[in-house]
Amino acid sequence: MTSMKLQINSPIDNVLLGHAPVTSEADYHSAVQQACAAQLIWRMVPSPQRGHLVRDFGERLRAEKKRLGELVARETGKLLAEGEGEIQEIIDICEFAVGLSRQLCGSTMQSERPMHRMYEQWHPLGVIGVITAFNFPAAVWGWNAMLALVCGNSVVWKPSEMTPITALELHKIALEICLQHGHPDLCKLVVGHRDLGEKISADKRIALVSATGSTRMGLAVAGVVAKRLGKTLLELGGNNAIIILQDADLKLVIPATLFGAVGTAGQRCTSIRRILVQRNVLDEVTKKLVAAYEKVVVGNPLQAGTLMGPLINQAAVASYHSAIASAVAQGGTVLCGAAAVSGQPSDLYVRPTLIAAQRKMAIVAQETFAPIAYIIPFDSLAEAIEINNEVPQGLSSSIFTKNMQHVEDFLSARGSDCGIANVNIGTSGAEIGGAFGGEKETGGGREAGSDSWKQYMRRQTNTINWSNALPLSQGIKFDV
Repeated sequence: MTSMKLQINSPIDNVLLGHAPVTSEADYHSAVQQACAAQLIWRMVPSPQRGHLVRDFGERLRAEKKRLGELVARETGKLLAEGEGEIQEIIDICEFAVGLSRQLCGSTMQSERPMHRMYEQWHPLGVIGVITAFNFPAAVWGWNAMLALVCGNSVVWKPSEMTPITALELHKIALEICLQHGHPDLCKLVVGHRDLGEKISADKRIALVSATGSTRMGLAVAGVVAKRLGKTLLELGGNNAIIILQDADLKLVIPATLFGAVGTAGQRCTSIRRILVQRNVLDEVTKKLVAAYEKVVVGNPLQAGTLMGPLINQAAVASYHSAIASAVAQGGTVLCGAAAVSGQPSDLYVRPTLIAAQRKMAIVAQETFAPIAYIIPFDSLAEAIEINNEVPQGLSSSIFTKNMQHVEDFLSARGSDCGIANVNIGTSGAEIGGAFGGEKETGGGREAGSDSWKQYMRRQTNTINWSNALPLSQGIKFDV
């Protein structure tokens, strides 16, 4: 490592959490080369045995969940429960991956040629590059790494330069588990800024680049990887809407909306940005939401009773104020919030904000990574779906209604165009068992459950001739 280090202070109180050594050019290439060599051996280990390593890592995290969860909370400013929940997500994906290790199944197809067997199988890709964002400094790496490992790959991880301390701790544990299993170089960690992400994107030794972050970042990564015909898995911006119909159960709507918009201080890709409310219940829903927002306790997220902690840094605070000013300039009306919170241990605390808006306001189509939500009226479900779909992003969406026709319409091909569409729950809080990801400017990637494992493997079609003849496909005759 070089002598250069990143100094990381907690957004909660500006207390120093530690220093992360920045990876040098030479150390980066050495890390990738070691990962390449390790993968050549790992790919030949039977996948159930790979699952044993992942299982042991999950058990270690289970034992250290409280400590690591607090570290996540301190480094990101999340609530303590959210920090522990993030570690739990890795534990969950470890369990999923262990089961998957015995189910990396291919299909058997019927050959048109007699005494021929045709089937497909899946092989490891190679080295997987994982670039993660600050808001989930643990879970997103876990989603990728545990599946990548069980599929026979090695992993090179570049965490956000804003939250590398959590990564250092997780990598330390992963290295210990890998050493116990005799494969020390399966998980490599490299620390640095944007230029390091560019190296990973351009590196032909890295078979798949899984990148989580802004749409701008994703476009840059995708462009560089495409030039070398590499593979990408992109989890980018979200501009998520919740549709509240007139028959919605407000006892569900209000807490779901509050958590969806305010959880993690609005710094989730699945955070609610747009609250679409049928016009004849607009006043009632708005009144209840404003009352709920005004009760939100903003403060130290490590203390009981706090519902929202700080933003990650001053740039995020500036973005918060800029978005509010733009919304007002475009005709929006601030209903609550729109202010810094004084008397806190750092100057990164703000009030969650509700703004009455119209669907065509330019700011509404943009993702601001802050606790700002726009309340937008609509008259019909068809109009609500149009509003949901008219933004460039397509990650998560939800509808609240008791009408099954409306539910099915929302979930149909003419309904939500998002990768995630929920009914009577909010837009955030995805479970490991389902594939996570979105469409359009969200990037199209899928992580975690379902058949997301296939992205970390290459498909191979095989045909075996067990006859004594050589018939050609389509009945072609080629006599010699």
